[in-house]
Amino acid sequence: MSRRNHTGAGSSQTPDLEYEPLLGSEDASFDGDAVKKYASVDVRTVALVDNDDPETELEDVPTQKRRLGLTSTASLIFNIIGTGIFATPSVILRSSGSVGLSLVMWLLGAAVALCGTAVYMELGTGLPRNGGEKNYLEFIYRRPKLLVTCIYAMYAVLTGWQAASCSVFGEYMLHALDPSRPPSPATARIAGVVCITFALLLHGVALKAGLRLQNALGIFKLVVLTGIALTGLASLLRVPGFKLANPPRNFEWDSMWEGSLEGGANAFVTGLFNVIWCFIGYSNANYALAEVRDPVRTIKRAAPMAMLSVTLVYFLVNIAYYAVVDKEEIVGSGRIAAALYFGKLWGVGAERIVSVIIALSTVGNILAVLFTHGRVVQELGREGVLPFSSFFASNKPFGAPFGGLFEQWLVTSGLVLLIPPGDAYLFMLSLSSYPLALINMFVSGGLLFIHTPDILLPKRLHSLRASYDWVPPFKAWTPVVLFFFLSNVFLVAVPLKPPANGYKVYDHLPYWLHVLVAWLISFGGVAYWYVWCVWLPRRGGYVLVRDWVRDDDGSTRRVVRKVVVSSPDAAL
Repeated sequence: MSRRNHTGAGSSQTPDLEYEPLLGSEDASFDGDAVKKYASVDVRTVALVDNDDPETELEDVPTQKRRLGLTSTASLIFNIIGTGIFATPSVILRSSGSVGLSLVMWLLGAAVALCGTAVYMELGTGLPRNGGEKNYLEFIYRRPKLLVTCIYAMYAVLTGWQAASCSVFGEYMLHALDPSRPPSPATARIAGVVCITFALLLHGVALKAGLRLQNALGIFKLVVLTGIALTGLASLLRVPGFKLANPPRNFEWDSMWEGSLEGGANAFVTGLFNVIWCFIGYSNANYALAEVRDPVRTIKRAAPMAMLSVTLVYFLVNIAYYAVVDKEEIVGSGRIAAALYFGKLWGVGAERIVSVIIALSTVGNILAVLFTHGRVVQELGREGVLPFSSFFASNKPFGAPFGGLFEQWLVTSGLVLLIPPGDAYLFMLSLSSYPLALINMFVSGGLLFIHTPDILLPKRLHSLRASYDWVPPFKAWTPVVLFFFLSNVFLVAVPLKPPANGYKVYDHLPYWLHVLVAWLISFGGVAYWYVWCVWLPRRGGYVLVRDWVRDDDGSTRRVVRKVVVSSPDAAL
């Protein structure tokens, strides 16, 4: 665990204002000298003061609140299998242009995800508390104070992480009811909102039942995907009972690479975003580590176990799809590739059954993502970062963060209902994936800086790097961190390049819209930070202080508080 010592040779005479404790206890008043010391600082440039060592202290969480064991933690990661492997093969194939390149994209996505798993294992074992990337960004990027917190809060609150999954759930459920015609967009949207509402009520009112269902659906998906992989291999090997009369030619060398990169680099990255979205859960358990029993040991076992299983299953399932369904049919199927697969092998009746199976798998994904991201919003509320923080922070009356879950439900439902039907799924997926690439770029870039030996850094940065005193129980290999960083730089930069002539990312929307929205969210976070942390403190004659408090249930948390300075003139 990292620890930092902020006392220096001259600390006995001049306290370090950056780390001088200003709140002795929850009820303590400020010492006059401390206020004077702070008031002597130009608050036009310094509006935030931290308590001693706030970046690395961990919450004290009562044992009874640590409900997640190895199975539940692995399930949070494994339940990323919801829509991706079932819904995105047609999008990925269209983006790559060929069967061969699409498989390469799956391998690249797996490599990025496995490197990301190592990065987040290191950060999770070093800072095992709720919040995920929020904690890591705050630990790495400490100045200006609370800036990264505000930017991340905007992403956490405004990005509907489950929107794409809800869209697909509606389509698959309607496809199960009537496979003979395409689902009505309006009805599919309503079905998606019903699904996220069910998840809200389950996790918000009956937490234990929600976890049991979530775990059961994770096991169910593993069984189903293993079955798809085995039957596809049986068809490829011409096993009796699985042999097709007219098998596709997807694996013949010439046809396998035909059409590669027809859409250019932008199309390739769009497809890669879809692949990475399928693996996106490698950091999912990090959002809820304060609720994991023995979090360091558990995450070191659960994360690699879940991700290696997902990687193997994904690749074998793609082989199975291409062994049974022709390339043109997959591209033209929209997002029903898995249903086509079963229809080819066992007829329309089986196609209907598999649509139900995929819809249930999607429910597991929605449950897992809502469970974790609702807790991120709660953590922001517990710290006082969000307006109406008491609402978001509360676990009452059912022992679950209903406020955070409700906020995620509200944004997700809005996106599902408002995005144009033809572009809904891809836009919602890209709107989730691109901000995540931005966040991962800064997280891995900061960790790479901490990993860099002094000999490779300018002398002026040696003390900064040493200040992190980073000694986590698990440490990722530095080349792995570098690869993860560079891959996210690539994912952030290339979507700015226009697609090739004749290729359209969206049917009705400009190709750059998800990039613009992501950056606008970032700028919104900067604006929120300036108003909340700089402008209002100047006007109000107060400073913002981060402190640790203990709740009635024995758990501790950090909060941001207003502290009025001794003289209003000192803050203006």
